[in-house]
Amino acid sequence: MIPELLEYLQNSFFYGLSYYSGLKLILVVVIGLFVSYFIEKRVKKLSETTKQTWILNEETAGLISTFVLAIFVVLALNVIESFVTYQLFGFDLKILTYSLLIIYFTYRISNRSKRYLLLKGSQEGKFAEYRLKATVFHYSAMIIAFGIVFQMLGLTDRLGTLLVAGGITGIILGFASQTVVANFISGIFLYFDKPLKIGDSVQIGTNSGIVNDIKMMSTRIRTWDGVLVRIPNEKVFNSEIINNKKYPARRVDIVVGIAYKEDAQRAMDIISKILENMTYVLVEPEFQIFVNDLGNSSVDISVKAWTPSEKWYDVKMELVKNIKKEFDREKVEIPFPQRTVWFPQDLKIKIEKETGEKIE
Repeated sequence: MIPELLEYLQNSFFYGLSYYSGLKLILVVVIGLFVSYFIEKRVKKLSETTKQTWILNEETAGLISTFVLAIFVVLALNVIESFVTYQLFGFDLKILTYSLLIIYFTYRISNRSKRYLLLKGSQEGKFAEYRLKATVFHYSAMIIAFGIVFQMLGLTDRLGTLLVAGGITGIILGFASQTVVANFISGIFLYFDKPLKIGDSVQIGTNSGIVNDIKMMSTRIRTWDGVLVRIPNEKVFNSEIINNKKYPARRVDIVVGIAYKEDAQRAMDIISKILENMTYVLVEPEFQIFVNDLGNSSVDISVKAWTPSEKWYDVKMELVKNIKKEFDREKVEIPFPQRTVWFPQDLKIKIEKETGEKIE
């Protein structure tokens, strides 16, 4: 009975499709719908109890459900492939479906990974760094996916022909996009090199200020007078970058001039007491105070003290103010430039009184 039924189903056709293949197709689709529905419900239920909500949630459940259903669609295509070959836009329907599924799921997964990296970066206070990671990962995944699809569809040979035929156009577009590509690649190099990050006090070329944002194509800094400057990443990468906050400690350097008549050791003792009483001057490395130079008008005392990088500006301003205040209190003279003029012959001075009488 069963062998006769199977033979009947295999030998009976409906629009070129045997009843047997049709039943298999319906069975595959029904099983696919049931399995995808069950998995979606299961993942949604797990998302209500897990702490890893960024992994297991309703969006993930929908993505997994769609992925499972896509697998059964592929199986369904394998069922009906035996009786007819479909062509759409000159491509085999099965290969075209595979290609669309690869692009779709690559985009969904890479986009979701990108959002996760952005969320993690904002939580850890490293948004710019993670945004660059997310962007590189997203575009890399999509480029790989399109490369696989082009290979599956046999477009690599056609693309080569088109590139040869449009050689002049390609050269023009190449020159036009040269700067864009250079900025993009420089952005990737800056990510691995990590010379700066958001919030750093930097000097890039002639521009100095606080790093406001770092993107794939450009870096933005807010200058000390509150102006936003956008610098292409190619220029940033090729410029000398001075990062004032790269390390946790930074040195304050000040040169103070005192009059030649003053006691240099006494002046250095006064500065030493000032530094010892300042909260943000580090004990280690120890500060240094020494006579640096004998200038034209003053004895120059060099002061070098280490402080936390974020407090460098405040410490420097306070130190200069305190030195001036203490020198005034202790009567230590800070001289202004003086010149002694010598004449080889004695000068005669004429003094004219109010009466008009001249005295030599």
